[in-house]
Order: sequence, then structure tokens, then C-alpha cells
Amino acid sequence: MTGGIYLIQDDERLVEMTEQAYNSEALLQKLLVDYPSLLAGDRIDSTTPRRWLLIKPEMEVPSEEDGYGRWFVDHLFLDQDGIPTIVEVKRSCDTRIRREVVGQMLDYASHAVVYWSIEKIITQFEANCQIRGLEPNTLLSHFLVPDRPTLFDLIEDDIQISNFWQRVKDNLQTGKIRLVFVADKIPSELQQIIEFLNRQMNPAEVIGVEIKKFEGQNLKVLIPRVIGQTTEAKGTEISSVAREVRQWNETNFIEEIEIKQGVDIAKTTQTILDWASCKNLSPTWGQGKQSGSFTPRIVTAKGDKKKFFVVWTSGTVEISANEAPFHLPEIKNELLNRLTFLVGNAISVNPYYWYIPLSVLTEESILKQFLEVIEWAISEIQLL
Repeated sequence: MTGGIYLIQDDERLVEMTEQAYNSEALLQKLLVDYPSLLAGDRIDSTTPRRWLLIKPEMEVPSEEDGYGRWFVDHLFLDQDGIPTIVEVKRSCDTRIRREVVGQMLDYASHAVVYWSIEKIITQFEANCQIRGLEPNTLLSHFLVPDRPTLFDLIEDDIQISNFWQRVKDNLQTGKIRLVFVADKIPSELQQIIEFLNRQMNPAEVIGVEIKKFEGQNLKVLIPRVIGQTTEAKGTEISSVAREVRQWNETNFIEEIEIKQGVDIAKTTQTILDWASCKNLSPTWGQGKQSGSFTPRIVTAKGDKKKFFVVWTSGTVEISANEAPFHLPEIKNELLNRLTFLVGNAISVNPYYWYIPLSVLTEESILKQFLEVIEWAISEIQLL
């Protein structure tokens, strides 16, 4: 292959390195798993460099509701704003990189925004962490706050994680995703298609990343380059990624619920807020332009602050189902049985978080019983 770079070592020796082809597509895929920064997040957004959280390599994409994976994307990443980033890897010697890969990627994207649930993404992330020997929430906490201090407020940490997953859900629902074609060389035909799609697909973003490999004297250098971002597309991307922080409070929260979910659900939300106030469960209000939250703080017998449930402007109650004492199977099952008795299949369950739509709680008697279950759960937490 043509082209070269020159490395001067500490002993002033010059090493000439020449461009080399990848032996296999799998090698390039593995490099992205091991070194996500090769996706060149600082060049995708120089103002706020993108950081990458790997959800899963070979992420399944179903073609129907509750269906099995019909396709598999090479990688699913999330950035720090919760934007799902679908990565498809091809070598330039693969003839499919010119046209076929585009149809392939559009198949993935069009079905992913419809059939990927947030529960599915969380479950796949946790399973991938288990395979890699990592603790999911610890990894996610450090991803969201890379320069975190040694001491931090656990409840604030948990709220950040909940806010992040809600942003991912919001982005999927609005089609705010990123499609990334990765290759050792992006052919001109594909670059032209990427630029066209980037102009047409707002709020989705389409980019190409070349990762060239150079070798010489047992040394290797990888050089990523982002291509396909026209000036117009970059302007759209910067304006869509930039997020103004909105501080939520009781007034604007209820107003937002009423606008998005209707009067009945706003009344239900107000009842939950009033109940929390009567129980001295001072709420923590979230920040975020697209979605808001409030989280009642629960204080244990030892004075520790705990989070148990969160109410979202999306019209959902989120329950932390794996925090003590609900990490114990018998207590978790008791809680689930009580909630299922009230709302049936309306509750969405994964190992860490459960979700109940506020719409099933608008009937006064159901809401009363729901708050009784929550009060029982809080009494279990306060014994800690």
C-alpha cells in the first residue's frame, strides 16, 4: 500500500512506517471494542468531544415487536448524551462497502428506533459487563463523570444514571441516533452518500471514520479520520448535540406533565408529590432539556440517603429494584407481586429497574394502593 509516516524514537532513530491492510474485518472490530476512542469523538465534535460507552458488540436488531434478532450491528455504543451510535465495520477490499452497506445500515437504524426498548439496551449492557468482569453501574458512573472525586453522593450518582437511561430512551423515540461507517478507507462513492444522508436525516447523524494502520520495526500506529461531515452537516450536528440545562421544579414539572401527558396524569403526579411531602421525602429535582424528574429522598436508620423511585415527565415511574434490601430475592419478589397485583402486565421489568406508566395510576383507588405499596417498600429501606 502507498503512503507512510515517520516516527522519531527517544534515541533519535527514525522509523519509517508504511500503511498496511488489516488481515481481517474481525481485527478492526476488536480494536473498537478495546479502544473505543478510535471513533475519534474529538473530531466528531471538537466543542464537546464524544465519549463512548460500549453496550454490546453484535447487538441484535429485531424486525418485529418482541421478535428475535434478524440482523446484528457490529457495535452499539452510547455517547455521554445518550445518543445510540450504531457502528458498521467493513474493509475497503470488501465490495459491499460501496452501496450494499448503506442499505444494510438503514435497515438496522429504521428497525432499531422502533424495536429497541430501553429495557433491552440496559439488559444487554449489563450482560456485556458481566462477560468482561465489570460492574455496570460503576462503569457507567465513571463514564458519566470521568473526573469524579473519591467521595460522592450515592443518591446523586444513581439519579445521574437514571437520567442517562431516560435520555437514551428519549433519543430512540425521536430518532436521534448516529450511524458510523468504519473502514480502513472510505471510498468516494460511500463518502458522497454519507454527506447526502447527513444533510437529509436530521436529527439522525451519519459519518464515516477511516482508521488507517501503519507498521514498521514491530511498531504499529493507528490514525483515525472523520470524513463526510460537510459544513452544513456539522452545523446541524453542533446545534443538535448542544444541550441547554433546565433545572426542574414542582411548577415547571407539573406544567410539562400536563402538556405532554394530559390533565389526568398531571393530577396523579401532583398527588404523588403531595404524598411525598407529607411523608417528609424531600424530592431531588433533575436537570435536562428534554426530560425532567423528581426523586424522593429516603433516609435510613443510619442516616444514609437512598433513592427508590423516580417520576419522569415522560409519564413513567421508575423503581430501583436491585438496591438494598430489594437485592434479596424474597423481598424483591414480594415487591413485584404487590405491584403486579395492582397494575398487571403494565409493569416493565429488568433486573435493575422497573417501569410503571402513570396512566395506569389515574384511578384514585389504584393510586392509593400504589402509594401504600411504596410506603411499605420505604419502611423496608428505612430499616437498613
